[in-house]
Amino acid sequence: MTTVSIPAGWPATEEEARAVQDELRARVVLDQPGPPPGTGHVTGVDVAYDDERDVVAAAAVVLDAASLDVVAEATAVGRISFPYVPGLLAFREIPTVLAALEDLPCPPGLVVCDGYGLAHPRRFGLASHLGVLTGLPTIGVAKNPFVFTYDDPGMPRGSASPLLADEEEVGRALRTREGVKPVFVSVGHRVDLDAACAHTLALTPRFRLPETTRRADSLCREALQEATIRQRPTSA
Repeated sequence: MTTVSIPAGWPATEEEARAVQDELRARVVLDQPGPPPGTGHVTGVDVAYDDERDVVAAAAVVLDAASLDVVAEATAVGRISFPYVPGLLAFREIPTVLAALEDLPCPPGLVVCDGYGLAHPRRFGLASHLGVLTGLPTIGVAKNPFVFTYDDPGMPRGSASPLLADEEEVGRALRTREGVKPVFVSVGHRVDLDAACAHTLALTPRFRLPETTRRADSLCREALQEATIRQRPTSA
């Protein structure tokens, strides 16, 4: 497990964070298809917090995209690097997520974030932010539609409907299990929306959420528990 410090010069105010978003958003690449689904590596990243103890833990779990077997995993812990502000959550997560990715012993391939990419009020969620900083292809698969609207997709697995900001399609509501609430897929960087949905279906053979997210969620919670146990004072 890697221990992370808040980077020097990290944004400390909402205005500074939004300025960084504005600068980096121009670098997002939306016209590449990304790697073919079911090939190479695919990596899930997720974070868990203990706000009371000012600790955030991140996990990166690499799967073989064909078999969905775990290839490698890494964790990182650090201080929470930004206050809770809707639309700016990436600034709480990026330093530890980057540290976990950097500690992997193999290339991550496509990175799947438990959150948003283009489906973000400023069109620059965690998946886009992480993709621009690393150069990796990234997508976001979220549990809820954030502030956007959609028509309920058909009941069969694979059914989808546009996730809309007024008339703009910022992602898709995608049914990964028949009759179960959809997930919300958006592109992050260097992957188009059709490919993002295809990857999401390839990663959900049994459950609503991608295997990448399920594995990373479990691992970051374990890392957070281990880190906070170390912080607890021992009785005399």
